[in-house]
Amino acid sequence: MNTDILTEKHLLGLGGVAIGTAFENITDEQAYEILNTAWDTGIRYFDTSPWYGLTKSERRFGHFLKDKDRDDFVFSTKVGRLFTEVPESEVPPTMWKKPLNYDFRHDYTADAIKKSIEDSLQRTGLDHIDIVYIHDLSEDQVGDRYPYFLEQARKGAFKVLSEMRDQGMIKAWGMGVNKIEPIIDCIASADPDICLSATQYSILEHEDAVDRLLPAVKKAGVKLVSGAGYNSGFIAGRARYNYKDVIPKGMAEKRDRISEIARKYEADIIAAALHFVLAADEFASIIPGAGKPEQVKDNMRALQTEIPSEFWNELKREGLIYEKAQVPDQR
Repeated sequence: MNTDILTEKHLLGLGGVAIGTAFENITDEQAYEILNTAWDTGIRYFDTSPWYGLTKSERRFGHFLKDKDRDDFVFSTKVGRLFTEVPESEVPPTMWKKPLNYDFRHDYTADAIKKSIEDSLQRTGLDHIDIVYIHDLSEDQVGDRYPYFLEQARKGAFKVLSEMRDQGMIKAWGMGVNKIEPIIDCIASADPDICLSATQYSILEHEDAVDRLLPAVKKAGVKLVSGAGYNSGFIAGRARYNYKDVIPKGMAEKRDRISEIARKYEADIIAAALHFVLAADEFASIIPGAGKPEQVKDNMRALQTEIPSEFWNELKREGLIYEKAQVPDQR
């Protein structure tokens, strides 16, 4: 098991959802500027997926990174879908604003995982992938086919990725999902290293993860990476929550109250959200996406912001964060 691949210099990474045109049609030039800003500010962990923009995000990350010293950064991508080029008229409807001309299917067999990794290497131009996440193997993505695909992954993806890690072809693998159960299911039947947990642990919503996910990964010796630690932009004021347009009842008021308290301590909710996630011993990194270079700079500033312990004490007194949740001054 390899859990030391992400070190102190990888606490803040860059996720590839926005660069895959999830929220707006980001051009190649804009994507390059975002990636270049990330590099110049010191970010050395880059995460994407062929799913993002139907291979667009992965190609953009690779185009930028292939000329960098390969030993100077950590790169992760995802498996679980295979992509086939199709005419523009046959591109399926997805969340992407300007995807490339591809159709896809879920496939977690050993052969599909090998093919997916080969395709990713070809698309990116990189000579190896550091971390491979098994993507969207969860009920929110595959529905009632989850038991079928989980069994497919147990016989295929879990075994082949462990073999590839043990042979040195990749450095680590794990789940990349929006739910808690798939990570727990994977730990029960395999030996993952690092799992990407999206939408399950943020300053606004974390109780279930504190009670179930964090103890499970700690016991198994598995590290976590935080995806959607800002609830896909909601914490920053966007009118969406965890990639959906429906805002859960009471969340806007909770966000606004935390922002108000943060201002009192000369901080902001972005810094608070970032430090809250990283305070949990189980999290090795947080990888917010960015649709503009300024957002990358804001994230780096947030990482460098010191927030007094009184802030966290006040949030707990008001019941704004779970009493069992770790906060920075308790590390």
